[in-house]
Amino acid sequence: MHPVKEAVLAETRRQFFGTAAKGIGGLALSTLMAKDAFAIPGLVQAVEGSGERVGGLPGLPHFAPKAKRCIYLHMMGAPPQMDLLDYKPEMRDWYDRDLPESIRQGQRLTTMTSGQARFPIAPSVFDFHQHGQSGAWISELLPHTASMADEIAIVRSMHTDAINHEPGITFIQTGQQIPGRPCIGAWFAYGLGSMNEDLPTFVVMNAEKSHPKSGVQAISAKLWSAGFLSPEYAGVGLRTGADPVLYLRDPEGVSRDVRREMLDGLSELNRIQHEQIGNPETLARIQQYEMAYRMQMSVPEMADLGSEPDSTFERWGEEAKQQGKFQNAALMARRLVERGVRFVQIYHRGWDVHAFAPEVLPAQAADVDRAAWALIQDLKERGLFDETLVIWGGEFGRTIYSQGRLTPTDYGRDHHPRCFSLWMAGGGVKGGVVYGETDEFSYNIVRDPVHIRDLQATILHLFGIDHERFTHKHRGLDAKLTGVEPARVVRELLA
Repeated sequence: MHPVKEAVLAETRRQFFGTAAKGIGGLALSTLMAKDAFAIPGLVQAVEGSGERVGGLPGLPHFAPKAKRCIYLHMMGAPPQMDLLDYKPEMRDWYDRDLPESIRQGQRLTTMTSGQARFPIAPSVFDFHQHGQSGAWISELLPHTASMADEIAIVRSMHTDAINHEPGITFIQTGQQIPGRPCIGAWFAYGLGSMNEDLPTFVVMNAEKSHPKSGVQAISAKLWSAGFLSPEYAGVGLRTGADPVLYLRDPEGVSRDVRREMLDGLSELNRIQHEQIGNPETLARIQQYEMAYRMQMSVPEMADLGSEPDSTFERWGEEAKQQGKFQNAALMARRLVERGVRFVQIYHRGWDVHAFAPEVLPAQAADVDRAAWALIQDLKERGLFDETLVIWGGEFGRTIYSQGRLTPTDYGRDHHPRCFSLWMAGGGVKGGVVYGETDEFSYNIVRDPVHIRDLQATILHLFGIDHERFTHKHRGLDAKLTGVEPARVVRELLA
């Protein structure tokens, strides 16, 4: 919520009348009478060029944004970069030879492989081909992604500080390895507000794996938490099944009119409690109840794929009709951003290939490849691509050496924080770019490193936000998504 509007709602009657003589009351009344806080002269100019919105901070964006909405496709478990986007043909001559100590350089390993007697090189069993004018090398596992090589920016030099999944995912989503901080979607909801009044600003979906041998990481709501921000900025989980959002339906025998009367009475009780105690969480609770009431109509309409023409499923495939599948979640993401949802996060599990990588990866890639391509084609057709940032990637990379048994057709890969790959598209990203380079073992970065913090700073920049100036006071500190260590905007990725 906009701070001026929040201040108005937070005022008690005594505070209101006590300050009215000083002119603050007039400002409050104009805010209450307006459709939203940005009807106040002067605040409209602050968001000029960012589109109509409800809430958000004054002065944001700091400059003209390229992106207005984001769809973040997180491949949970860490896809192996050398099997997908970071081609290393030299490794075929290194099959079953030990990783040189000059390459490893004593770097930290997980306990899953630190006790191995040796670290045998496992070349990718998958073919790569060059695509587009950029000549990007992309795995045969991603043919649809390869077809849009000139529309995406591939970053092959990502790196992180985390070596295990829980802190790794938390780090890339919140800027810290320790839980309890706001995730990136919550920061956007807080800073930029909503572009609609009937759906959440920030929505999260979890997609199931397809292969029974896929490694699965635990997932919890702390990954889409608002942390120390107000809980209204947290992500709303969209589930599969008859109830996409829990507890949204009216109880049996309760009409919509009765529900409205109940909410009005409950809101009045909450306002009385707030006047007595002054807890801002009470106001957030009122807003959440009202949003839930509106969502009773908007969510079923959004989730109903019956309005989609046959051509949609000719492009996306029949899997897009199956609830729980990544293809279905990605199609829902398109429908959500069409309706003004600012940030959509999809977690796709099953990428933790400590074993059976050649068997598991084709199924994992098939889940996401066509759907990611179809998503971008749909966004382009609807005129949304240029203002929608799409991100695809995991939390870290994987090792070139095999974890456990190695054969010519079978291997596993351990965690590797020193380098990994992802791609971005739309929303001000320059297409046809391949940025960064790793050594011939895909083990160390040799050119243009991009830290997690740099990625976060770049994402914020695309939305017109200076990451150094976008802060929230917490425990006496000006907390930022990018933290206290240096972070840079990767301008080579900007259109």
